[in-house]
Parts: sequence; C-alpha cells; structure tokens
Amino acid sequence: MASPSSGPTPFTPALLAGALAGTTVDLSLYPIDTLKTRLQSSAGFYPSGGFRGVYAGVGSAIVGSAPGAAFFFVTYEEVKSRLRLLREDEMGNASTSARGGGKEWIEPVEHMIAASVGEVAACAVRVPTEVVKQRAQAAQYPSSMAALRFILAQRGDIGTVGVWREMYRGWSITILREVPFTAIQFPLWEGMKAWRRRLHGRSQTSATESGIFGSIAGAVAAGLTTPLDVLKTRMMLAKERQAAMSLFVQLWRESGPKAFIAGLGPRVMWISAGGAVFLGTYQWALNAITGIT
Repeated sequence: MASPSSGPTPFTPALLAGALAGTTVDLSLYPIDTLKTRLQSSAGFYPSGGFRGVYAGVGSAIVGSAPGAAFFFVTYEEVKSRLRLLREDEMGNASTSARGGGKEWIEPVEHMIAASVGEVAACAVRVPTEVVKQRAQAAQYPSSMAALRFILAQRGDIGTVGVWREMYRGWSITILREVPFTAIQFPLWEGMKAWRRRLHGRSQTSATESGIFGSIAGAVAAGLTTPLDVLKTRMMLAKERQAAMSLFVQLWRESGPKAFIAGLGPRVMWISAGGAVFLGTYQWALNAITGIT
C-alpha cells in the first residue's frame, strides 16, 4: 500500500483519519474559538459572554466535526491523487520528446486546487453547524439546540426554503474565507513535509513533523485571512441577512480598518495550535491505519 506521503491515500484511511482529526481539534480547542467569536461579535466581547461558558454551542461542533473533516480529506486526497496522475502522465509523454522536467511548480498548484475543492465539500456540513454554534457562542441562545430550534421554528413564516437559506447564511463568505485559507495552508504544509523527506531521504512523514508544519502553515494562513473571518462571523450573527459587500462597507465606515483584524490574536493562536493537532492527528491516524510507523 502506498504511503500517505509519497502516493495516493486510499478512501477509507482518509475518511477515518479525517473524522478523528476533526473531532480532536474542535473539542480540544473549542474555548479559544468561542473567545474569537465573541471578540468579533457586533455586540462586543463581554455582552456576548466574555470568558463565561466557553463551551457554549459545543453540541453542534461535535455533530459537524467528524463528517466535515472526513468530507474534506476524502475529497482532498482524491483530487490531489488524480491531478498527480495527470501530471505524471504528461511528464512521461513529454520526456519522450526531450521536454521532461521543469514541472516542479505544478505540484503546489495541485495542492491548492485539491484543498479548495475539499473545502467546498466540507462546507456543506460546516456552514450549518457554524451558524448554530456561533449563535450559541455569542450568547444569543443558551445552547446550540435552542439556536437550532429557533431557526427551524421560522418555517411557518419563511418556508422550507427560507429555513434552508438561514441554515446556510454566510455560505458565500465562508467559501471566500476557506478557499484562500486552504490555498495557503496546504501547499505550505505539503511543501514542508516534502522538504523534510528530501532532507532525510525518507518516504514517510511522522505525526510530530506533520503537526509542527501544520502549525506553521496554519498560523500564516490564519493571519492573512482574518478580515474574511470577521465578515463571516458578522454575517452569521446578524439578526437579518446582509450582503457581504454592504457589510464590508458598513464595518469600514463605522470602525475603520481595525474592525477587520478583530480576534486576530486568538484566531492565529487557535489555528496554529489547531493545525498542529489537526494535521498531526491526521498523519498519526493515517500512518497507524495504513501500517506505517
């Protein structure tokens, strides 16, 4: 069986490892995510709960963590594998015409594309759970179940389609945040793993190495995408639906540029630690499932 570092990752290992990684990171770092959400809330940090009840809304995170991360990694590994095969076929054909080589730059692009497609798949699960979770985190409702019941209770007024749209509020800005984030994080993570393997002449990556590189890549990506995260949080917490561009203009007029770096510290800290736990756990589980030590 091919190693996860040097060859295609089978469906089942990616599914199981991704589910374990998602659940582990979301539960272990949930309090930091809550503090970040409250810092970004339009109501303010302390009115949104301050340091109290940092596990508010954790129920929706538990429900969404495993399937969301599993969807991501299954899609990511599959798209990455297919793109790699296409590149290798092209390079094999080119070598017969003395045009082989010079294709190293394509691999990071493959990782960007695979991660972006994986995020779109994961957001099908992540967005509804984020909507419910963040409303509970910001103390708009006492629990994630209460937040969900309120949304579902609106069916008589706004219809099934309206409830569906409410559950997926912030879908567009979430995609706009997650795609750039993963397009930065995963090529960095894969690139550092490849560098480490070349340096030591190995074909595998350890869980510790994967975790360290995941932390670095996550911190960089988190810092660069914080403005998009602020917009996403404000959209999900708003009492009424609002277009991303109009919200952007409103925030800029009311608070200026500083509004778009709200929660920067907790976000970078949370995702840096999360990158270590998430990608370290994923690599550990993948190595264990596929029999690599």
